[in-house]
Amino acid sequence: MGIHQRLIECATPWAEGQQIKELRFGLGYSCVELSDGRMGVAWTPDQKTCSCTHLEAAGKITGQPAVEILNWLSNNNALERTAGLAVFNALNSRKERMFIEGEAVSLLRLQAIDHVVMIGYFAPVVPTIKASGCRFEVVELDPEKPDVISPDQGFKSLAECDIAIITATSIINGTCDNLLEALKRNRGAVILGPSTPMCPEAFAGTRITQLSGSYVVNPDQVKTIISEGGGTRLLKKHLRFATTMV
Repeated sequence: MGIHQRLIECATPWAEGQQIKELRFGLGYSCVELSDGRMGVAWTPDQKTCSCTHLEAAGKITGQPAVEILNWLSNNNALERTAGLAVFNALNSRKERMFIEGEAVSLLRLQAIDHVVMIGYFAPVVPTIKASGCRFEVVELDPEKPDVISPDQGFKSLAECDIAIITATSIINGTCDNLLEALKRNRGAVILGPSTPMCPEAFAGTRITQLSGSYVVNPDQVKTIISEGGGTRLLKKHLRFATTMV
C-alpha cells in the first residue's frame, strides 16, 4: 500500500462530521481550515496549465465533507494532493503524539563517517550537516542549486546512504513511494518540512525513523500570509515545529 492510501486510511475515522470551512491555495503554501477550526498546511506545487483555471472544483469545495477532500491524496493531480495533505494535517493536528525535543537534523546524530543524502534542498540545515564532516549529497531538480546530483544518481545514493533527509513535498509530487523503496541500508531517515504528515503509524514498516513537521498555532495569520504569497520564512513564527519518531 502506498503512502497516500496509508494516510487516507489513518485519517478517515478522524474526519467524521467535519466539513471544509475554507481552502486557500497560495503561491508557496496552501491551507485548509475545518469546520471545528483546525487547520493544516501543505506545499503548493508549480502548476503548468493551458488555462487560467487550475482546479475544476473551484467554487464547490467549501462545505464539502472533509473526507472527500482527504481522498484527493490518491488523485493524480498534484494540486488536489496538496488539498488532501492539508486536510490530513488539519485532522491530525489534535491527535496525541509523543514529541522529541531538539532540532530535526541534530536528532539524526550525524557522524563524519556517514553518507547523507538530502532529497530537496533545505538551505537552513545544510551548514549543520556539513559541520559533521560527513559525505553529503543533495538531489534536486533545480540544477542551479549548489552541489546537487541528478534524480537518477539520487536513487543509487539512497540505496547506499546511512542517513536520508526527504522533503515532504515528495508526497505531493508523487515521488515519495519510489524514494521510500530506494532506501536499503540507512540507519536513519526523516521526512522534513512544514507539509510533513506527523503520523508515525502511516510510516510503520518503512525505513523512515523520524517525522519533522509543523502545526498551525495562529490560523488567521497563516491564512493571510499564504494568501499574500508568503512561504516558510514568513509562516514559521505562526507554526509550531515538532519531531516525532516512527
